[in-house]
Amino acid sequence: MTNEFLVVLPILVPLTAAVIAIALRRRHEVQAAWSFGSMLTSLVFAVLLLADVWGQGRPLVFQLGGWPAPFGISLVADVLSALMAVMCQLVLAGGFLYALGCRDQCAQYPMFYPLFLLLATGLTGAMLTGDLFNLFVFAELLVFAGAALTAMSDDRFGAEAAYKYFYISLVASIALLLACGSLYVSYGTLNMADLARRIAADPSPPLVLPAMAFLMVFFMVKGAVMPFHFWQPDFHTAAPTPVHAVLSSVVVKLGIYGFFRMTTLLFPGQAELIRPVLVVAGAVGVWFGGLGAVGTYDAKRMLAYSTLGQLGFILVAIGWGTPLALAAAIVYAFNHSLLKAAMLMLAGSVASRAPVKTAAFDVITGVGKKMPLAGVLFLLGGMGLAGIPPLNGFIGKLMLFQSGVESQAYLPLAVIGLAGIVTLVYVMRAFQRIWWVPMPAGAKTKPYGDRLIAPAILIALSLALGLWAEPLLRLAYDTVAWLSVPEQYVRVVLGG
Repeated sequence: MTNEFLVVLPILVPLTAAVIAIALRRRHEVQAAWSFGSMLTSLVFAVLLLADVWGQGRPLVFQLGGWPAPFGISLVADVLSALMAVMCQLVLAGGFLYALGCRDQCAQYPMFYPLFLLLATGLTGAMLTGDLFNLFVFAELLVFAGAALTAMSDDRFGAEAAYKYFYISLVASIALLLACGSLYVSYGTLNMADLARRIAADPSPPLVLPAMAFLMVFFMVKGAVMPFHFWQPDFHTAAPTPVHAVLSSVVVKLGIYGFFRMTTLLFPGQAELIRPVLVVAGAVGVWFGGLGAVGTYDAKRMLAYSTLGQLGFILVAIGWGTPLALAAAIVYAFNHSLLKAAMLMLAGSVASRAPVKTAAFDVITGVGKKMPLAGVLFLLGGMGLAGIPPLNGFIGKLMLFQSGVESQAYLPLAVIGLAGIVTLVYVMRAFQRIWWVPMPAGAKTKPYGDRLIAPAILIALSLALGLWAEPLLRLAYDTVAWLSVPEQYVRVVLGG
């Protein structure tokens, strides 16, 4: 096997496994074991891909069908895309593990695991594609799988949430197609490396700025960025726990990945137009998400609003655009993916023990008294989200604040710094209601609930990266160093 084929395997393995899982639909236990094993195999290939790219210091490119770029379809793994693929597949594997031990009825449906594998295919493919139109294809696969998984939720509002997600994603898809059309009319190509070369040589075509705007709309919808966030709280409240644990942690990172590509590869010359928008949207999102989380009535909904706020920190860092700020954004995004998935799983586990399966605070008040281990994990995860040591969230937030001082961006730094306190408020409020306040008189918890092994592993990993942060920090800085020289990406993809 050539090294270049490593780029294909994290996409090909879950796609092939999904087809075989459909054939195993009448044997649920075999299907579940096959799906989980396939997801772990895909994760191993993603880690090997990252190790190869990082170790060799150059991207791997696979030209589908043997057609050279820009005429064929290119799959490209540089340090950024390989790292994002590992991050996504790590959380997806955690989602699979949680699904194996959860009591949601929808996890027993014959199409649950095949759709989950297709979700992994779409998300990984979106991170590794080197072509804007194929980004559209993978994003659509992601939407179809996510909407179907949400529609089959045990929650009676699952179908409504799935419709909202589907139709708002349709708006994002139209925006991406309009961006593709504008760029193709202007430059005759949609290969990202070729576009980067042509835009740098001639940024004057009149449709370049509209294309930038359409791409920003697409990535803001995918990332649930203010003011394109309105689908997310309802969607994540109603989706099955293993599904929304993935959607609210790594699927939204497609927007973050897109802004990295826009400001460092496709439009570095126009980045000064993009970055102020990201800073403003991020600062507003930090406050809006935090206050929404404080005022909501449901633990899952609280964590969905929390995602709006946490992504705001990352957007501000990308908007500042310094090497330290970009490295902070990478570390923060990786940590948020682990902790947000774990926190949502813990909320789902608490809901599974409640008298009525729901994460509404009125119902789960005091339920945590029967789940002390879940309380320890929730407290650790909340500390990580708030940026309190020793979890890795402290490292990312410290780097972010240092980059703000370095950039002399004192006003937005003060805005997000004060908003960061809000994270601690809503986390401690939820912890108090679930684990400290007594249950209402006569209420009884169920004897069994969803297993805690998946969130425990994710939080343990964040704790380990907090105690020994050097590998992730070095990887983040090496990624930023690579992004600072987009000519290398272009040269490798286009073959010289």
